[in-house]
Amino acid sequence: MREILFQATLEAKDPSLLTTGEAARLLGSSRQHVVDLCEAGEIPFLTVGKHRRLRRSDIEALRERAERMTRDQLRSLWLGHAIAGAFVAAPEKVTKLALRNIAKMRKRHRGQTKRWLEEWEDLLRGPAELVLDALTSKSPRARELRQNSPFAGVLTDAQRVRVLEQFGEVKHIVSGRPR
Repeated sequence: MREILFQATLEAKDPSLLTTGEAARLLGSSRQHVVDLCEAGEIPFLTVGKHRRLRRSDIEALRERAERMTRDQLRSLWLGHAIAGAFVAAPEKVTKLALRNIAKMRKRHRGQTKRWLEEWEDLLRGPAELVLDALTSKSPRARELRQNSPFAGVLTDAQRVRVLEQFGEVKHIVSGRPR
């Protein structure tokens, strides 16, 4: 076990120290993911008995970094919004096209991409709101899903070009700086 120590005043109920479960809830991840981040040296922690304790400030900083989007991710989000509009207008048509694309993509892709295709397939077979959330959310999970999108052909070439032109004309903030 790799322990990264930090200075902390250990009081019985120190609100600045979190359990891995509390940190996971703040990050919207699993407790095991937080443990893995600790073991990988991504999050400093203190061991109290057999339990890890993490500073709230470290978890909040990690969450803030995770919420920042790159320019590519923003462009993908804009396209996701346009696809969401098409989905709302014709959910059955878009779902059918996306499922057909997934079947084609499965033949070409393996590994990590296959996992995302399976997740898209599950979303497409579930409530429409889950698909809309994946297309329009800024969450890390939604960003990954959009990078493995089965929605090719939903937008016409002209629609796609127009969205990308509009995206290029708008000032964006990436990593805290306007671009």
